[in-house]
This record gives sequence, C-alpha cells and structure tokens, in this order.
Amino acid sequence: MKKTYLTDMDGVLVEGDKAIPGAVDFINRLAENNHKFLVLTNNSRYTPADLQHRLQSIGINIAAGHIYTSALATAAFVQSQKPNGTAFVVGDTGLYQALTDVGCTLGDYNPDYVILGETDSYSYDKIVRAIRFITGGALFIATNPDPSGPSTTGTVPGCGAVAALIEKATRLSPYYVGKPNPLMMRSALRYLDEHSENAVMVGDRMDTDIKGGLESGMETVLVLTGVTAPDMINQFPYRPNHVVNSVGDIQL
Repeated sequence: MKKTYLTDMDGVLVEGDKAIPGAVDFINRLAENNHKFLVLTNNSRYTPADLQHRLQSIGINIAAGHIYTSALATAAFVQSQKPNGTAFVVGDTGLYQALTDVGCTLGDYNPDYVILGETDSYSYDKIVRAIRFITGGALFIATNPDPSGPSTTGTVPGCGAVAALIEKATRLSPYYVGKPNPLMMRSALRYLDEHSENAVMVGDRMDTDIKGGLESGMETVLVLTGVTAPDMINQFPYRPNHVVNSVGDIQL
C-alpha cells in the first residue's frame, strides 16, 4: 500500500519566498506516484487558495485541496462539538471562511466560543471583548500555540503569544487545536480517509511536527532545512524514525 504523507510547509517546502531545494521534486513525485498527501500549516490567516497561490508563485504546483490549515482543523473541531454554534473570532480571512463554511455563525452576541487565530493586526478592542466574553462564559479556543512566526520583515507575535495575554487576563487556558495536538493530524487523516498506520509526518520541528506525528501513531521524518539542527535532536526524549537533509532525500 502506498504511504500517505503529511508535510509541514515552512522550513520543509518553503523558506520565506523561496522553495527549499528538493521541495518541487518531492511534491511532483508524490503526485506522479499517486500518493495521498496534504501540506499542513499551523498558520490560520490564509485560505488554502491563498496558500496555493503562494506556493505556485515559487514553483511548487499544488492544488488547494492538498493544503490543510489549523483554521480548517479548528472549524472541523467546532462543528463536531457544537454544530451551528456561534463564535466571536479574532483572526483573519482563513479562519473566518473555514468557520462559516461549516455553519458556524460569527458575531458578538453571547457567543458560544471565542476563537483566536493569526492576523497581521491584532485589535486591542477585539482582545478586550474576547476577554470579557470568556470571563462571561464563552469557551476559549486557539488555532495553534506558536508564540511567534516569520514575516518578510522579521519575527512577529504568533497566536500563542496573544493567547497567553488573554489567558493571563482571564485565568482560563485555551484549547489549542493545531500542532502538536494530534487532533489536527487525525483531522487531516480523516480528511484524506486514511489511517495513521499508513501515514508519514514530515516536519522540521521536534516539538510540533515530530511530537504530533508520534502521538498520532504515524511514521516521522525530520528534515534539517528548518529550525532543528542535528545536535538539537538529543534534547528531546523522543526520536524521529528518520532524519534527512531535505525532503528531496525522502525515498517514497
């Protein structure tokens, strides 16, 4: 049986506005050999169509249906917990669209949930309202725990950093849906109608990609093109099944 591949995006396929060497060949080989695969990202700002355009602009040809974001995983989770629920959202287009697509009503009247994701401009007023809704009984969900993220001008605060601010003010912790929560990876596998025993997680981070893959029951591959150097692997009590220089070295 052909293996199914889940692969992280930043640090694995792309670095800034460039494709990582070997990434184009890897995606082409997956498609040519009829492997099921998804590109996973914790960033909830963008829709799959937005990310498809970004990848195609640097030479990685991939359909939007092969891209799975933490916004999609969050929407699937909310739908499973409270179909047709209501949410006050602090985030961007990718999160808004994913939630409305599953029938979640967005608004600020007595919401069931406060859902936090990434945006390029966090509104102080919306953060204050989020805090008040949570203290008033709304359930707190965040798309991912990443404290920071990359941008063309340098490091920017991530969803996890803003979630920490809200948590400090409310004394209530959010439920994080994205990596390393195995929920996101299991949600992605359900999207593909695939089982973890036949799946491989490819990533550049030990603390999210490899940890989440391990806890989801998948085979794991660590690539060294992102944030993890070889001497950092021994800092963790778990190991990837394989370590390669780049995705171009993965044998399908």
